[in-house]
Amino acid sequence: MSEQVHVPTIAEFTARGETPEVLFWVGCAGSFDDRAKKITKAFVRILNAAKVKFAVLGQEESCSGDPARRAGNEFLFQMQALNNITVLNGYGVKRIVTACPHCFNTLKNEYPALGGSYEVMHHTQFINALMKEGRIKVEGGSFAGKRITFHDPCYLGRGNGEYEAPREVLLKLDAALIELKRSKQNGLCCGAGGAQMFKEAEPGNKEVNIERSEEALAASPNIIAAGCPFCNTMLTDGVKHFNMEGDVQVMDVAELVANAADL
Repeated sequence: MSEQVHVPTIAEFTARGETPEVLFWVGCAGSFDDRAKKITKAFVRILNAAKVKFAVLGQEESCSGDPARRAGNEFLFQMQALNNITVLNGYGVKRIVTACPHCFNTLKNEYPALGGSYEVMHHTQFINALMKEGRIKVEGGSFAGKRITFHDPCYLGRGNGEYEAPREVLLKLDAALIELKRSKQNGLCCGAGGAQMFKEAEPGNKEVNIERSEEALAASPNIIAAGCPFCNTMLTDGVKHFNMEGDVQVMDVAELVANAADL
């Protein structure tokens, strides 16, 4: 692991009269949730190792507005979105990468109607591209031969049709990629999407994340790979529910790559 993690802001780039190759949209989870911060750091290590000229908005980044819109508060969504679009357009941002499928979907598909049109990539797509360009090289290392199963985030998979990028990245770890019974187009939600993360459970006999975690554990994986901070939380809670946290790890794709490449 590199001894110094450098995360430049876009304001610093602008002050030097430079333009970053890509803007890393960190998102609320990646900024404030202690578990998700580890995903942010892992992705930054990858960006630095690949010598990507990237920047973050820092204090100028606000919530994308996804939870507000999903919860039905359209007024709040538009306020948050317009504020972000003003900042992004002010800096002339063209390309954005984010480790959150919710931010990815909102910035890519919902901001254009409000005047914010950008090329938006999910971090698994970006990491896959870096690997194909030879900017990141990964040896299987500690993950070689491990049984890894990938849980498709709703807003990356069914929402935007991206199933292959995360799998192509995971296959480069020399691991055994085990598909869940419900995957890709038939994938099951972790239970957090649509602002469900922030509300009490509705009547029923089982939590959605318990159902999904049970399904994942049935595949006897060493690692459950996720591509979303919300999925990561829900699956981690599910694994703990079954007292399997000592046997099965829940890790983001970026963490797996950063560890395998010893960044």
